[in-house]
Amino acid sequence: MTIRHLRIFIAVVDTGKMSSAAAKLFISQPTVSQAIRELEEHYGGLLFERLSKKLYITEKGQRLLSYARNVVKQFDDMEEMMIADNYVKKIRIGATNTVGNCILSDVINAFREINPQTEIYSHVNNTKNIEEKLLKSELDIAIVEGKVKSSDLISIPEVNDFLVLICSSKHPFAKKKKVKLEELKSENFAIREQGSGTRELFERYMQDREIPIRIALEGNSSSSIKKAVIENQCLAVISIRQVEEEIRNGKIHVIQNTDCDWDRFFSIVYHKNKVVTDEMKSLIEVVNDYKHVDVLQGVRTGKLVK
Repeated sequence: MTIRHLRIFIAVVDTGKMSSAAAKLFISQPTVSQAIRELEEHYGGLLFERLSKKLYITEKGQRLLSYARNVVKQFDDMEEMMIADNYVKKIRIGATNTVGNCILSDVINAFREINPQTEIYSHVNNTKNIEEKLLKSELDIAIVEGKVKSSDLISIPEVNDFLVLICSSKHPFAKKKKVKLEELKSENFAIREQGSGTRELFERYMQDREIPIRIALEGNSSSSIKKAVIENQCLAVISIRQVEEEIRNGKIHVIQNTDCDWDRFFSIVYHKNKVVTDEMKSLIEVVNDYKHVDVLQGVRTGKLVK
């Protein structure tokens, strides 16, 4: 088994076909078939089921894939480090949208102070997308607000966060000390896109209490959500960290949940088979030291009650 075998295996997984993998790697289809057959003989089992001319990765294939991407990436990194005269250390950081809007810039600035020679690449998207990129070894490490689903990823809670219900300061709820959960049935909501950790947490909370969510707007940015709240009288559930400015200028009113169901963490996430580099360790230390003031201190808020 060689790195070449693993490259071919990954290409077959990514393209779904021997012929497509061959075209991608500029080799013949028989060469791809032979490499897969040699891998299967080496590991003593099928890596793909062949059904109706289609390939379906097996459980053994999934186990190999969880290692293969990282092994190939580490090999490429080693080659670059040993061969290039001007090799530069790099780190690829993923962040979910909430994290990207709230703390990512501060974290990167703090990391850069400690590691001025390290080249930084960052990618912001929803939890589902970040998880996929970690599994494909397209990111080294990530900071997410949602729960990752893959057992191949290690998730370490680091920074406290919590969701709040928000409305415009002109909304009738802004004048109430208490808002009953039942009252949310008749309200329009601005809500994040599918794959968002914030949306998943809120939807699960409402489903458990059999409260329907009337969605008026779906958006993939906090700015679009807040605009719908301020200008269109929608409600939204959002990280407290994303509405600091609007709370200060009086445009948004906060309604806090009376239980802890909306409490959560921003977590550090990386692949379980990845070698944790010094750069990754440094980023983890920066995130672990991140502190944040209580933005609701001295602010009048409402209460969400059952």
